[in-house]
Amino acid sequence: MTEEYVNKTSGVPACADSPSRRTLLRLGFAAGTAAMVAGAFTQGAVRAAAAGHGATDRPSVPAHLAGQDVTRLPTTEKKVALTFDCGSTPDGVDKVLEALGAHGLPANFFMTGRFAAANGPVARRIAAHYPVGNHSMTHPAFPKLTHDGRVQEIRSAADAIEKATGRPPVPLFRFPFGEVDRQSIADVNDEGYVCVRWTVDTCGWKGDSGGATTGTVIDRVMKALTPGAIILMHVGTTSPTDPSTVDATALPHLIEAINDQGYGYTSLRALMT
Repeated sequence: MTEEYVNKTSGVPACADSPSRRTLLRLGFAAGTAAMVAGAFTQGAVRAAAAGHGATDRPSVPAHLAGQDVTRLPTTEKKVALTFDCGSTPDGVDKVLEALGAHGLPANFFMTGRFAAANGPVARRIAAHYPVGNHSMTHPAFPKLTHDGRVQEIRSAADAIEKATGRPPVPLFRFPFGEVDRQSIADVNDEGYVCVRWTVDTCGWKGDSGGATTGTVIDRVMKALTPGAIILMHVGTTSPTDPSTVDATALPHLIEAINDQGYGYTSLRALMT
């Protein structure tokens, strides 16, 4: 995380990033997929330029959300927002959708263009029921990119998501790795997206090999439980050698624990009202 990170989280210790996570998110697909994704990236940028998809064509970010990387919803009601990042493999998606559907809960997903391009049927299943936000094309650290690089990542992801799901992403963006600075936020806002962080990361992405369990997921969320909390979870396996999907496995039990505290659920749509 950069020194210019604008908002602070709830005080729950952040999950330390790890080489295994970065390797998974960047290289977690078969070699054959890489060429397809590279093509989607290039074609997306070309189509965006041809269509004149500039900042002037996009809706303005509400003034009270501009310059922010939102960590909590503005509510005093005992409600939380469940969010899921899709940037590695599609493993665990079935479990997540089953748990959400069984309880009729709202949720938001943040999808990379790479994930959408590689997993079209899965992306369509998710988007058929839940809003899908933009999580960049290839999941790079945004502060390390140029302005043009950030714009290309955002637009190419939007194009890939729309191609895979049949609809453009909702105007919500989550920074890869949570790495952010003020200029990155400004560039994302100029593309018409509200930046959404989280109140608590379950750290389920660490997997069995990293010590993540259903118990640790529940414990982290319970410590951060507060009205308007945004909960970050992930779909996908941790690494090629760790096939666990801790967040997906923990979700039904986490829902029960949240319910036991008298909390309900909301979506990130609350930000836009």
